[in-house]
Amino acid sequence: MTIPFDNSYARLPERFFARQDPVPVQKPGLIAVNRDLAARLGLDADWLAGPEGVAVLAGNAVPAGAAPLAQAYAGHQFGGWVPSLGDGRAILLGEVVAPDGARFDLQLKGAGQTPFSRRGDGRAWIGPVIREYIVSEAMAALGLPTTRALAAVTTGEPVLREASARPGAVLARVAASHIRVGTFQYFAARGDEEALEALTRHVIARHYPQADGALGLLRAVVAAQARLIAGWMSFGFIHGVMNTDNMAISGETIDYGPCAFLDEYHPHKVFSSIDAYGRYAFAAQPQIAAWNLAQLATCLLPLMGEREAAIEAATEAVHGFAPVFQAEWLRRFGAKIGLAAPTEADLPLIEALLSRMATLRADFTRTFRGLGTGQARAEFTEPEAFDQWAGPWQARLAQETDPHALMAAANPVRIPRNHRIEAAITAAVAGDLAPFERLNSALARPFEDLPGFEDLGDAPTEDEVVRRTFCGT
Repeated sequence: MTIPFDNSYARLPERFFARQDPVPVQKPGLIAVNRDLAARLGLDADWLAGPEGVAVLAGNAVPAGAAPLAQAYAGHQFGGWVPSLGDGRAILLGEVVAPDGARFDLQLKGAGQTPFSRRGDGRAWIGPVIREYIVSEAMAALGLPTTRALAAVTTGEPVLREASARPGAVLARVAASHIRVGTFQYFAARGDEEALEALTRHVIARHYPQADGALGLLRAVVAAQARLIAGWMSFGFIHGVMNTDNMAISGETIDYGPCAFLDEYHPHKVFSSIDAYGRYAFAAQPQIAAWNLAQLATCLLPLMGEREAAIEAATEAVHGFAPVFQAEWLRRFGAKIGLAAPTEADLPLIEALLSRMATLRADFTRTFRGLGTGQARAEFTEPEAFDQWAGPWQARLAQETDPHALMAAANPVRIPRNHRIEAAITAAVAGDLAPFERLNSALARPFEDLPGFEDLGDAPTEDEVVRRTFCGT
């Protein structure tokens, strides 16, 4: 099969990346191929699932037209500056041009050591690969911008993590691009204005063709990220590692490490085992996104003319995050309680529900879904508190035309529950992919009541609760 590559990033100056082939593995084997995504890219899913395709997906064969490379970038990690990061375990094979002309990066994650590996082994084990496959595809089904999983393969090689050997795997990941805030930071930290200009032109052409120069690009990225984070919040998603090198310029969710979805709602919830101080807690995500965007603005200042005027314009652009986020948050949460055109006067109603949910340990997804089915009350340890809220809510719903249809479209039946993901990983390590496949099938249609999948909408029992999630490195 010929993969339709056209590798624009590889045509940028050589200091943008390190040319690097994937490191072959011992015995590649197929975990899954995403047939719908393959069709979107114009690729033959049967070929991908066959021996030649699996060899490409594992990194054992480089397809014609590919231009394998590891991208250079820097970043703030938990607020600490790291001037040189880069793809330490990922190889960008190239850019696939889909039948409709859309351009997508095709990257192998876990493809071996690169010049940016920093003493890491460059590999991934099957747990994080399955987690990213499940969650990224679930995010796409929920309608949120995200990188996606084209395929996953085993390597036949062990990977050492926490003093134990685990089965190795590679994820074939697809993205609008893998350019990050940290990509701009890499060149800004080096005073390389020529590279910043080239990168800015490239990103505008690829993602924001209507943007007018560096300031226009900044405004576009701010708006895209504001809408994205509001979407995260509406489904109870916690990224877990919102470092600047994990924020995509395209406005997609990227780098699913110790990510998680809320079970019981609490605004300060943290799952990530490496987020010791709650920097990336659920409710902190909008502020962190704005902080990250301020770092992008700093990088772009040299391209925005006279410095004082540039600082003023960039500051105004970053401050534009809040109104876009707030409007999108209100729109989404308004829909979740059945309001087609919520206004700021409806904020107290939404916030009162969230406050009761936090205090009374209500499940986030089940409560909102239950508003439309009449089952929300059962999610509260003190149902009377819900009753007190429900009176004003019902009065407000009386002004709506079809609130139940709106709630059904805004509130999923099921999300990638943390305990279900862990169960799928445990089974896969033992060679059983059935829970992984079943979970993916159900999450592909998250808003539908599907017969045979009722259990996947259940909250975890006390002994099933996952309290910590882990990065794969």
